[in-house]
Amino acid sequence: MAVAQELKDIMADNLKHHLKKKGITQTDLARDLNIPEMTVSNWIRAVTYPRPDKIQMLADYFHCKRSDLTEKRIEPENIYPVSKEVSYVPILGEIACGEPILVEENFSGYRAEPKDGLPSGDLYYLEAKGNSMEPTIPDGAMVLIRKQPDVESNEIAAVLVNGDTEATLKRVRKQNNVILLMPDNPEYDPIIVNEKNPVRIIGKAVRFTRDL
Repeated sequence: MAVAQELKDIMADNLKHHLKKKGITQTDLARDLNIPEMTVSNWIRAVTYPRPDKIQMLADYFHCKRSDLTEKRIEPENIYPVSKEVSYVPILGEIACGEPILVEENFSGYRAEPKDGLPSGDLYYLEAKGNSMEPTIPDGAMVLIRKQPDVESNEIAAVLVNGDTEATLKRVRKQNNVILLMPDNPEYDPIIVNEKNPVRIIGKAVRFTRDL
């Protein structure tokens, strides 16, 4: 009984998929299974269709189900290619989301991030402590900071206060000639910046992650 061309096409597509996934060629497959390379080539070109015993042999070889070879693959719409290029972003100490904490720029490791998902610039992570920036930034979150000396009004920044001896994470509000460091949590009071209470912005909070 002749096999419909559609079934041959499905088999051919699945074989190509599994060859690519395994990182081998049709020549490798033919050699490993002791099958004539022309036979494998005809399967992959959808010229012929494997016999049932050969389908089982292929399924055993690829460690998959027979249906993975004989049925049409449906790729989930929410699957996207994963970047193979990775950047290692340093983790530097802690930063307060509440009362400022003493600056401890102690290096504690790296976080691996897909390179194409990172913004440009000099980047590092700080661990948020406290809840003054909740619900925007939760306690314990790893906050990605891009090193820069200033931010736009209403952006969140890593800020040094009290003569650069303490650090905090706050939303910078610029009103006329007044700068306020605003918490997102209404239970906390803003910090007013003036000559007697100067601050220094050391970076912009880009995003945060939190491990489960």
